Amino acid sequence: MEQEHLIFFYGSDCPHCRKIEGHLERLEKDEKIKVTRLEVWENHENEEKMVALDKMGCGGVPYLINMKSKKAICGEATYSEVKLWAQG
Repeated sequence: MEQEHLIFFYGSDCPHCRKIEGHLERLEKDEKIKVTRLEVWENHENEEKMVALDKMGCGGVPYLINMKSKKAICGEATYSEVKLWAQG
């Protein structure tokens, strides 16, 4: 099930982003929740989108935003935190 309201902004080769990616893979497998992934270090358009949506002043990656609940995660998080974020 595609849920375009869940967005994960990440950087290629970002070690913190890789930890979040592991949580997202588990979330997709266990909860059938899909998260849109947008790479920002090499994609200027995605970077501009992240900057426009970054209301909490994260200023970097990993950055996750739930467009429905307006909840965001800046930086590393546990699986439980990511699951709560995705569920709104």
